[in-house]
Amino acid sequence: MKSLRTYSIPFTGLKLGKHYFEYEIKDDFFSEFDYSLVKKANLVCKVELEKQETMLILNFDITGTVTATCDRCLSEYQQPVNVHEQQIARFTEEEMGEDDEIITLGKNDHEISIAGLIYEYVNVALPFIANCSNQGDGKQCDEEMLANLNKLAANDEQKENVDPRWEALKKLK
Repeated sequence: MKSLRTYSIPFTGLKLGKHYFEYEIKDDFFSEFDYSLVKKANLVCKVELEKQETMLILNFDITGTVTATCDRCLSEYQQPVNVHEQQIARFTEEEMGEDDEIITLGKNDHEISIAGLIYEYVNVALPFIANCSNQGDGKQCDEEMLANLNKLAANDEQKENVDPRWEALKKLK
């Protein structure tokens, strides 16, 4: 987790107003997170931090590509990522309940870690079903792999029809 320290912004010395930060997000960033879906990435994260009297407003702009695996043919392809998100961090002394929309910063806090936010934004931006032929670049799924998968699926269906136990159970209907 030492490398994630790079993604902390010390806000105590900053003047009121807007400040800009830029980070390169590579493979080593995602390797810091256990069980990360993303293994390879080439992203640029631009953060606009607006410091006010009572809060920080963070605007994230994350662009680049992530290496994803197609759910149909299992080949790797480059999934474009384009994220625009905003996060608010409020300075307060009172205890506030857990809130995903507003981060609470106390008087002893001197920096804000944005590594978890970047990780979350990138993972949420990925499609639920990854398909390399939906990228619009003309790339199609690996036909040889799809043919092999269909062949294996057909063998499973044939074995089911031969198994007499299933036939006996179907008669019970």
